[in-house]
Amino acid sequence: MSNPILQFGTSRFLQAHVDFFVAVAARRDPASALGKITVVQTTSSADSRARIDALRSAGRYPVRIRGRRWDETIDTTVECDSITEALHANEDWPLLIERAKRDVKVIVSNTADAGYALFDEDTADLLAGQRTPRGFAAKLAVLLHARFQAGAAPITLLPCELVSRNGDTLRDLVVGVARGWNADDTFIGYLRKDCVWVNSLVDRIVAEPIQPVGAIAEPYALWAIERQAGMVLPCEHEDIVVTDDLAHYERLKLLLLNLGHTMLAQLWRTRDGSPDMTVLDAMRDPAYRDPLEATWRDEVLPVFAALGQRDVATEYVASVRDRFENPFLVHRLADIARNHDEKKVRRFQPVIGLARELKLDIEQKRLRDALESA
Repeated sequence: MSNPILQFGTSRFLQAHVDFFVAVAARRDPASALGKITVVQTTSSADSRARIDALRSAGRYPVRIRGRRWDETIDTTVECDSITEALHANEDWPLLIERAKRDVKVIVSNTADAGYALFDEDTADLLAGQRTPRGFAAKLAVLLHARFQAGAAPITLLPCELVSRNGDTLRDLVVGVARGWNADDTFIGYLRKDCVWVNSLVDRIVAEPIQPVGAIAEPYALWAIERQAGMVLPCEHEDIVVTDDLAHYERLKLLLLNLGHTMLAQLWRTRDGSPDMTVLDAMRDPAYRDPLEATWRDEVLPVFAALGQRDVATEYVASVRDRFENPFLVHRLADIARNHDEKKVRRFQPVIGLARELKLDIEQKRLRDALESA
């Protein structure tokens, strides 16, 4: 029998988040986990190949959790054994189609933002299963079409990409691909109404890999999942929250944690900081810490106060501050600064827009200056 969880992406984040949750849940109570995971490499990355090879040979990998939580210092390593099959999409496509037809109940993904790109080369002939689609949405369209034709039950899809309303977005992409291939209406209906596309938000700083497979992560973790009828979850875990208000968790993370990271990266770029400078280094340097704290205090928290969420936002900032001051994680500002201009718009513009919408009399000079800078 194939594994009930099919995962696209081999990233250290997934290793220390979804895969970690499943391993821990199964160890505590086998009934609280859906089962084992088949992981799929979708890129030509040499690092991903090394992870796939290591998973095939060892069948387990370490996740080291280091940091402070609830006034307690944590430094522990968990051997994760939730992944029992590792495939490469380009090499194992026919096998992957067979896996998708049978016992898979949940598809999880973290393909990064680029994973949602569409490609002209992904055409309707792919439905014959003779070649591997390039795009992730096209891969899903082929796999779900094979499942539909096989008469298998609908499936739950849990994308973990950091895209707002990621389940809705991925559904619309896959439906768009299928329509472009002139798929029949019954299959389109299966995609739209039968498959369960779940919006979710993931949050955990996974700062370092352990080679060839494994990761070092902070104790804090959150997987906020929007409640939907009929959805199937990979496991039960205390850091998985099923909610009717996903936007609440998205706003806190985007406008406080993510914004904080990008503000530190902005300061680092402006000051031509050291390539090895970390978030912890910045938090210990008043030249970085003071502008960040002022941005939170004067330009962001007033927005949450106007939304009636001052206390919860203040508490969340305190937890973010603790996470940024984690002495064990090597979280480099150079890594955070990748795709910086795009991140600035995505993380700074919404809080400026909210302040305008709420008619707040605040200048938000640091955020505006950062957006205008090259």
